Amino acid sequence: MAQPQLIEGQSGLPVDNPTKSYWHKELSNKLLGHRTTKELPRSADVVIVGSGITGSFAAHFLKEKQPDLNIVMVEAREACSGATGRNGGHCQPAIYASAPHIASFELRNFLYLKESVEEFSIPCDWRSTSGVHAFYSKELFETCRDRVDYLVEHYPDLAANVAVVTKGKKGEGDLSGSPAYLIEGERRELTLDGLRIPHAEGAVVQWNAASLWPYKLIAFVLERLLAANEEGSKGSFNLQTNTPVTGLSRAETSTNFSSASGNKTRKHNSIWTVHTPRGIIATPQVLLATNGYTSHLLPQFSDLLVPTRGQISALKPPETPTDPADPPLDIAHTYYIVGEPVDPYARDDYLVQRPPPTAELIFGGGRQHAASRGVGVWDDSSIDEPVSWYLRGELSNAIDLSLHHTQSSGEKASLQKVDLEPTFEWSGIMGYTRDSHPWVGGVPASLGGGPGLWLCAGYTGHGMPNAVLSAKAVVDMLLTDDDADVEIDLPPEYELTEKRVDHVRRVWEAVAVADAKGSLYMDFGPQRG
Repeated sequence: MAQPQLIEGQSGLPVDNPTKSYWHKELSNKLLGHRTTKELPRSADVVIVGSGITGSFAAHFLKEKQPDLNIVMVEAREACSGATGRNGGHCQPAIYASAPHIASFELRNFLYLKESVEEFSIPCDWRSTSGVHAFYSKELFETCRDRVDYLVEHYPDLAANVAVVTKGKKGEGDLSGSPAYLIEGERRELTLDGLRIPHAEGAVVQWNAASLWPYKLIAFVLERLLAANEEGSKGSFNLQTNTPVTGLSRAETSTNFSSASGNKTRKHNSIWTVHTPRGIIATPQVLLATNGYTSHLLPQFSDLLVPTRGQISALKPPETPTDPADPPLDIAHTYYIVGEPVDPYARDDYLVQRPPPTAELIFGGGRQHAASRGVGVWDDSSIDEPVSWYLRGELSNAIDLSLHHTQSSGEKASLQKVDLEPTFEWSGIMGYTRDSHPWVGGVPASLGGGPGLWLCAGYTGHGMPNAVLSAKAVVDMLLTDDDADVEIDLPPEYELTEKRVDHVRRVWEAVAVADAKGSLYMDFGPQRG
């Protein structure tokens, strides 16, 4: 699709030819090219722009709370083709790296997802693991260790979710602060050698972490919403893929009116027109679940929510001698690999492993080797070759990938450098914000919005443990009358207000400046989702 002239910092539309994500190698036949109706609906109670984790769960919550709503979801490309379908395949709250109330919010988000997968038997390869955060900067490790100590003293319930592993005699880690309920075997494994990171300065282990197939999670949610149409439920859910939104416009109405289905949402005195190449949709409520692409529709956000390209490789595990008695390589944990000795904020990588028989290592990061660190890039049709070489060759320098790795032998393990063969290499567009927090709420007129326009976006690479409950919060706002007193479960730092916008612009540096200096990494690191 042709891209219009953009202002400085503004994102374009999602490109037609994105790199192929590992998670898109098994697409849903139901969703591929799906358009619930041949023609684009002319009106709707709510229009959702974007079909990733935010948009899909927002639709779920809307229909759960008000089944009679007529919802139209428009997606520029195929369903779940943006950041959710192109991420690192893991979900993990930042227990010690966020303010305690935000850590609690993220933990609730994680547990909601985990329980939903279990309740509905969602076939998304969810695997609960422990999350190992390996620090190769002593300075950064000591900072994070201090944060865990703070939790132990002031928030013991949160502290029970983490353990600190330090260098000890003969490879044995100092487990001060680790949960007392660990059995002996678990405590023995909690050494740097046992965690496959013998050369790290230290580690923090989180007990609540998971790897998953993110596209299949969202496909299940969307297919369930579509199935409700066939079951004769009230209202409707209409998914229109390959339908980019090119613009929004608002008109005041002469009289207040309720939405077409007669539901009990707030009264509306304006109407939004959603413009697409296939026609327009009139609606009183629009929710933008557009993450890094938000500024294309709201240019006023060009300095507040910046598209940033990340890159990931699916790597074949190193070859090992064939022995029927040997199980396949299983690294057992998910990993964050952060910091370098000379620069605490130079590296922010992440790793999960697919189950056998392929057992591919999904390794992402290396943004320090990308042009401009990927900041301001909204085109995911290509990859950065220097990042590709880094991802192929760096993992074995940080993680012990041997089949029989050292558990705690008293001798430091020796890592063997090996270049790994990729089966998939792809890029994806994240949305980085100046204060590293999402923007959730009504968009004020000063930012191109007005009554009825909502935004839930800008996760700074940490969307999986934030997006679902953020979507629930924005739905609660959308369905609440202006004069109603309803408690919204959302960290106040996430709420979209003009006061916050003014504060961010006055106090926080531009994303590109802060990212280049490492300032965005003060909360452990944004590239985590």
